[in-house]
Amino acid sequence: MTSPLRRIGILGGMGPEATVLLMQKVIAAVPAKDDADHIPLLIDQNPQVPSRIARLIEETGEDPAPVLAAMARRLEQAGAEALAMPCNTAHHYADAIRSAATVPFLDMVALSVAHAGELAGPGASVGILASPAVRRVGLFDAPFAKAGLTPLYATDEDATLAAIRAIKRDGPTAEARTALRAASTALLDQGAAVQMIACTEFSLIADAVADGVTGFDTLDRLVAAIVALSRSAD
Repeated sequence: MTSPLRRIGILGGMGPEATVLLMQKVIAAVPAKDDADHIPLLIDQNPQVPSRIARLIEETGEDPAPVLAAMARRLEQAGAEALAMPCNTAHHYADAIRSAATVPFLDMVALSVAHAGELAGPGASVGILASPAVRRVGLFDAPFAKAGLTPLYATDEDATLAAIRAIKRDGPTAEARTALRAASTALLDQGAAVQMIACTEFSLIADAVADGVTGFDTLDRLVAAIVALSRSAD
């Protein structure tokens, strides 16, 4: 008799399509023969989490931390045995989530930095395709320094932010793909042959990175961790 699969709670809605994409990727990652083989997910699809852009870039918005903490508590009370969140920028508030729940929190930042180190090797520069908020709060700076990596960010932050807003508003448009490719090309020109998609809006157009780039999506690292933890026997 196989061990029961662990329920994973998802702090979602940031944005809604990214959460749906996570679910699709989790389903695709499981070698299922029947419905019961799939990972049980508890989804808190909450698009009303205060805007990370407004809070961290415009400095006008409400603090997302209390809302995220409340979501973590709800998911644990509903039976989640671990938590995950498909939003890179919101990982700035990871400590609030950890403090609110007793179950493990799968850290997409830590998982992605480890993978970047495996791909690039020590001392390398790694491109980060993300919201400008990620750079401003230094989300990856300390983990990259510990791993011996140098983060490189898109220089045209206005274009990057506009592309993220466009995806939230209109979905994965051709214009957004063009903007992501331009940012990726600029990072490649700076020497970042390894690049990470570190915005789950960009996860919807992850294949738009420049030719010659070894790219990976932070969302995929989270998916792998969700599947591995849920299917583990311990």
